Amino acid sequence: MPDLAASHEVLAAALPGIVRTDLTARAAYSSDASLYRRVPVAVAEPRSVADLDRIRRAAAEAGVPVTVRGGGTSVAGNAIGDGLVVDVSRHLTALTSIDPAARTAVVEPGVVLDDLRAAAAAHGLTFGPDPSTHSRCTLGGMIGNNACGAHSVAYGTTAANVLELRLLLPDGRHVTARRGGVDDPDLDRSLRALRDAHLAPLRTELGRFGRQGSGYGLHHLLPENGFDVAKALVGAEGTCGVVTEATVRLVEAPKARALAVLGFPDVFEAAEAAPAIAASGTALTVEGMASDLLAALRARPGRGSAGSDLPPGGGWLYCEVGGETREAAREAARALAEAGPHSVVVDDPSRMRALWWIREAGAGIVTRLPDGGEAWPGWEDSAVPPERLAAYLRDLYELMRTHGLRGVPFGHFGEGCLHVRLDFPLATRPEAYRAFAEDAAALVVAHGGSVSGEHGDGRARSELLERMYSPELRAAFRAFKHLFDPDRAFNPGVIVDPEPLDRGLRPGKGADRLAVVPAHALSRDGGSFTAAVQRCVGVGTCRTVGNGTSMCPSFEVTRDEVHSTRGRARVLAEMLRGESLPDGWRSAVAREALDLCLSCKACANDCPVNVDMATYKAEFLHRHYARRVRPATHYSMGWLPLWSRLATAVPGTATLANAALRRPAIAGIVKRAAGIDPRRDLPAFADRPLRRGLYRRGGALSRQGGGLSRQGGGLSRQGGGLSRRGGGRPVVLWPDTFTAFHTPEVGHAAVAVLAATGHRAVLPPRAVCCGLTWHSTGQLGIAKAVLRRTLDVLGPALGAGLPIVGLEPSCTVMLRDEAPELLPDDPRARRLADAVVTLAEIVADADPWPFATIGGDAVAQVHCHQEAKGSYGPDLRVLERLGVRTDVIGSGCCGLAGDFGFARGHWDVSQGCAERELYPKARDAPLVLADGFSCRVQIGQGTGRRAVHLAELLADALAERPGAPAPRR
Repeated sequence: MPDLAASHEVLAAALPGIVRTDLTARAAYSSDASLYRRVPVAVAEPRSVADLDRIRRAAAEAGVPVTVRGGGTSVAGNAIGDGLVVDVSRHLTALTSIDPAARTAVVEPGVVLDDLRAAAAAHGLTFGPDPSTHSRCTLGGMIGNNACGAHSVAYGTTAANVLELRLLLPDGRHVTARRGGVDDPDLDRSLRALRDAHLAPLRTELGRFGRQGSGYGLHHLLPENGFDVAKALVGAEGTCGVVTEATVRLVEAPKARALAVLGFPDVFEAAEAAPAIAASGTALTVEGMASDLLAALRARPGRGSAGSDLPPGGGWLYCEVGGETREAAREAARALAEAGPHSVVVDDPSRMRALWWIREAGAGIVTRLPDGGEAWPGWEDSAVPPERLAAYLRDLYELMRTHGLRGVPFGHFGEGCLHVRLDFPLATRPEAYRAFAEDAAALVVAHGGSVSGEHGDGRARSELLERMYSPELRAAFRAFKHLFDPDRAFNPGVIVDPEPLDRGLRPGKGADRLAVVPAHALSRDGGSFTAAVQRCVGVGTCRTVGNGTSMCPSFEVTRDEVHSTRGRARVLAEMLRGESLPDGWRSAVAREALDLCLSCKACANDCPVNVDMATYKAEFLHRHYARRVRPATHYSMGWLPLWSRLATAVPGTATLANAALRRPAIAGIVKRAAGIDPRRDLPAFADRPLRRGLYRRGGALSRQGGGLSRQGGGLSRQGGGLSRRGGGRPVVLWPDTFTAFHTPEVGHAAVAVLAATGHRAVLPPRAVCCGLTWHSTGQLGIAKAVLRRTLDVLGPALGAGLPIVGLEPSCTVMLRDEAPELLPDDPRARRLADAVVTLAEIVADADPWPFATIGGDAVAQVHCHQEAKGSYGPDLRVLERLGVRTDVIGSGCCGLAGDFGFARGHWDVSQGCAERELYPKARDAPLVLADGFSCRVQIGQGTGRRAVHLAELLADALAERPGAPAPRR
């Protein structure tokens, strides 16, 4: 590689606004979904085909190779490189045309598969190949890897569905490849000569079965195959040219679908049955998985009941069928179900999606074994003729035992393709990876198979092609590459002249040079921050835009890889390694990558491996700013509980503070000093905070003398606290900062609701706080101290087993999930977590039901922390009992996210998050519901609508509440 600075100078001068040479971007692109890492010289984001040509010329001038990348979901190291990485997924996303009559589509390489399928669905069509990454993989990437997916039993590989490719070659030529040849006469003649010189190996070694994915598809050049140059280039992994446009075949989508899941005693019997089911011609899919995968999934937080719809067994086949009607599809599925000893047939779309999620999330799920051990790709994509799968699988298990390795198998059993990730000891014995890969290659070849079935050869398997193919065929591969790319300018080291398969591994030795004892227990990762960061395997669910996932909000707005969960994880991994980012915890590059993380915790739930970037960000900020001056918002919004308490400490001070902050000049000064964006309004303080307001409500709650103590079989509040006059089951009402000092009306409503459902609300005798604002800004020492003091105050309540009712979702999650991780050695933290309940959980099953029916429609913004770490199910049950028809916002975080939306530099992303779905729906909704204070502030400031807390809605619905205000609908 040439001098880095010189390369940057050449590229920056030639490609202004297109190329990125900053370390943040380069680190974010250092890996794909594989176990390899290559920190590129630069990253380019072309906006047009003309840009691609400029990139090609600039890279040649700088002397750096080019690697083209789509969604970066490649698991073999196909989409990384030491030179210039070209990301086509951000801007080259035009779906140029769809021809329903011809059943074709013309697309740019960055088009996401699900976007093509959605557009085709309007015409009753679809694109057949559908890898499990369909929500974020691109057509260019699928063409590069010859992707297949679950439905290839019916629709074939990507090669079978590509009709024409427009290609930019390294020398600047634009050529069109199709069946019958290529439109460049010299290249066409050379390709025909290459074919004619190697007819025997092309006919005998290639195209032997459907999932033979390794090497170049030169058998498509044979006369009997129509000299289809386009298909021969599918699976070339970007080594021959840049696809600038593709014409693909569309197929008719079934009008109805049904799913038969067949259960077998073990995965081997499932593999035995798969070929016959696939050969029947009825099934659209014949997907297999073992019980190990289900066990790995159930070991995830909140997934203990996953797969309850599966039939009994130790191995399963997913057999989907189509039909003209739902009844026809169901009957066809029932006929297929007879092939298994146990089965279930599902035609309800939601149940089908739930079952398919288990299989589609497999690539992420199996990176953690049921006992929490790590498992890695590398040998995850082998394939054999389907009739050999069961025998191969048995031998592979034996080989795994011989090498002392474990893995969880799943895959496309109907076509003999197997995915399995193995617990290679990369940190202690990386040589074990090579030893197994070489033995496994010999095994799959002995079964007549291929080292790759759909993911390409990449850096994981290109070296192994010499064990699979003859020297003559490999010479043909080199000649093919040379015709297109004689100077090895495009993706070198892949397929031809391969890099060693164990060069540049991302995990393993050298990956943990910053080993520290983290402030969080990180109990799922053995207390290792490195292991936590390495949870990210790169499958890219965080790059999904819409389509059922709430992460990653900032990526959905910017479409920048740096702002995806994966991009941030890659930067942190580089920081921990200390090679490309040598500044350790002081790294400004890592700080920049984390800056637009909203700490919404969506990744902790939506990511298949539960990457928790909010926690990682808190850990980083904790160490990054240790003994240093912090950003102003860390002192203003991070210390909000203190400022709120001081501003309301004396009657009248809040009124004065609010009046002052309404004056633009004063508000501007405050915002500048506090690091708050000038366009953001400051939330008002309550004139009468919650505790003081409850004291003044003479008939309901009154002051008494001393502390929490047991009296007469019940609990009464004494000593500066509150006591409910009369009976009722005692519960502690958690006085979070936002309710207590900013919106006490929510607390008043909750007290009334709890009383109406037979509960006696009490407040803690002294100030308590969960430490949320300190936690989210990485002030973890203070957060721990605040939590310990809170535990001291709540000691009697915890000892008495009182429920603690939370009204603010972020605080509820902080108490339930973060407190035990921050104070793992304090058993009171776990007792506190177990004691916390939400208002909806208390009210949902109330009997008798004291509330009137409200009816009507509402839009509900679920707080991102509740969505990630809690459940909105009880809330929906409450709303259903109230007769409210609820449209739940599906885009996740509102965009305010604690201090995030207040901080300077975040305004555009904050508003962009809300404009995805929340603002448009909130503007027109008859009723807007939001329990989160941040959500209500964002909605109010962005739309002028007042969002209502569930406690307020319930208080309004109390059937016999004297003097209740009119419902806020």
